[in-house]
Amino acid sequence: MLSCFIGKLQKSLSMFVPRKHALSYWDEDHASSTSDLADDVTKGYFAVLARKGGETRRFIVGLEYLNDPAFVGLLDDAWEEYGFRQKGTLVVPCRPMELQNILDGHKT
Repeated sequence: MLSCFIGKLQKSLSMFVPRKHALSYWDEDHASSTSDLADDVTKGYFAVLARKGGETRRFIVGLEYLNDPAFVGLLDDAWEEYGFRQKGTLVVPCRPMELQNILDGHKT
């Protein structure tokens, strides 16, 4: 089921040009928001909130991460915890450092 969702997501976003690196930053004023600040996400990227244990960090992630097995595992976790009810910025149930480690490991 999740692989079907990811396939549809990749297909719908295929018009964007993928980039090579993920960007991340912490914006305390907007960390709890899931729908504003979308104008800072450029073509080839999408926003993700890593949220667990009271910690939240917003990441701007390149589309190529949709092919990364570790990132897909986080999407699996998000689907199990939230289902497809999410609106706005995608939230994954992990500590921000866990997502940062996945993003750092993907860079070449």
